[in-house]
Amino acid sequence: MQIRSSSLFRFFVLARTAADPATPAKDAFTGFIVERDTPGLTVGEKERNMGQRCCDNRMLFLQNVKVPAANAVGRVGGGFRLTMRAFDRTRPVVASMACGLQQRALDEAAKYATERRTFGKPIIEYQGVSFKLAEMAMHLEASKGLVKRAAKKVDAQAEDAVYFASMAKCFACDAAFQAASNAVQIFGGNGFNEQFPVEKLLRDSKTLQIYGGTSEIQRVVIARELRKKYGSDQLTVAATPTPSSQL
Repeated sequence: MQIRSSSLFRFFVLARTAADPATPAKDAFTGFIVERDTPGLTVGEKERNMGQRCCDNRMLFLQNVKVPAANAVGRVGGGFRLTMRAFDRTRPVVASMACGLQQRALDEAAKYATERRTFGKPIIEYQGVSFKLAEMAMHLEASKGLVKRAAKKVDAQAEDAVYFASMAKCFACDAAFQAASNAVQIFGGNGFNEQFPVEKLLRDSKTLQIYGGTSEIQRVVIARELRKKYGSDQLTVAATPTPSSQL
């Protein structure tokens, strides 16, 4: 398995504890704390990431690892649900990171577009550039709003917290990648030059779309929650329109 912040001295590991292969995944796993010096646990070399290279990413190898029963976190079979609840709390945090990246991309691109001149005027005056900046600004503010709402839902332990946590993570991280891409485009040839900051933003932004659950997974979660909200009863009502005479 691959893990971030692998310089830590203990890890949370999900292990299948249900003997029956027919047991649903949500009831089949238990979470365990595994100490770094546990026999059978090997930590690989630090990997060189495309982006966010300050992160200590490594592979963990577990071979016949044994841990005391006391190391179980929560109830046996409850590890999957525990992990999903943890994701509800971390996804708004990742989304807030995406907001920060969007802000940096917008700041750098807008400053460059104001200073860079072609044919006698700043490139920000060209619609092809200004529209990109406008889109970046709109997505940034929308992302901030989603992050705040998701954080409030999680703090309140609201029933729909998972819905808003995934929505904030998906929207903000996708917007961050697009903002970084727009910034590179606005910088032109300087955009993929390491002497300028936006190429790093593009590399870093891609990571945001992956860890904590990919953007595709967030859409799966959002769609699942929508199915719960607009279930069979709602669909039945929708399938039977009200006669116009009763309107």
